Amino acid sequence: MTSPRAILKKYGIHPIKGLGQSFLIDNNITDKIVTVSGITRDDIVVEIGAGLGVMTAMIADRARKVIALEIDPKLIIVLQEELKHLHNVDILKQDVLKYDFTSAFKEDGYHERTGSKVTVVGNIPYNISSQILLKMIALRKHVSSMTFMFQKEVAERITASPGTKQYGLLSVLTFLYTMPSRIMTVPASCFFPKPKVDSIVLKMKVRQQPLWEIKDESLFFQVVKTAFSKRRKTLINNFKSSEFVQLPGSDIHDLFVSAGIDGQRRGEALTVEEFVRLSDAIFTVQNS
Repeated sequence: MTSPRAILKKYGIHPIKGLGQSFLIDNNITDKIVTVSGITRDDIVVEIGAGLGVMTAMIADRARKVIALEIDPKLIIVLQEELKHLHNVDILKQDVLKYDFTSAFKEDGYHERTGSKVTVVGNIPYNISSQILLKMIALRKHVSSMTFMFQKEVAERITASPGTKQYGLLSVLTFLYTMPSRIMTVPASCFFPKPKVDSIVLKMKVRQQPLWEIKDESLFFQVVKTAFSKRRKTLINNFKSSEFVQLPGSDIHDLFVSAGIDGQRRGEALTVEEFVRLSDAIFTVQNS
């Protein structure tokens, strides 16, 4: 198997800082990421940030089809040359935040025949990793699982528990809609150029149903976002200044009482279930 360093040298590739490029140069770790993703011959896989194509080739050995997304035109040329012998790989010059994931299985009627979903894998750009995760959660009906490499501090936020400083919007949404697990820590020395921090690989299997049912998912998102908008403030103070809860202060107090939540607590103290109760209480008031 060609090493990432050899490919970089062969094509004279220099990482672009503005695109958050940092190439994983340890093929053993790449192989483990592909293995833990659980890809089978029936799967259509979307790879985010195909880069040099090393992981793409490994995925192609296991999957029915691979859709390799890459935004850097120079790397598109590398991918087309290095992967030209693989007939189950589609290479797309595409911004992942603009990509229509449903198109992955619509082209050949795969979804209609099997009712399947895509598997998503990638050493994703760290500068937009939170945006990518939020997009995947929004598209969860079309995704079976996600296996991503995150900057360590972002991975810790995603998997944080209530009551910790890292706990926030990403933690709540991830636990509500997926079953996240830490796969491994990847030292900074495994990348080129070497980043300042280590990375963590997370696998997130999408739940068939949310951990708790919610009356209004868009409202729930706003509730959680508002609760963490000013972390030092109490819940009741954050909601008094919110734009989407148009209620007098006394009614907001009653709202927390009806949800069984002390409004003097802070957002980081609430469990996912408590956020659901609060959101449902607000929904009931707004629709009564």
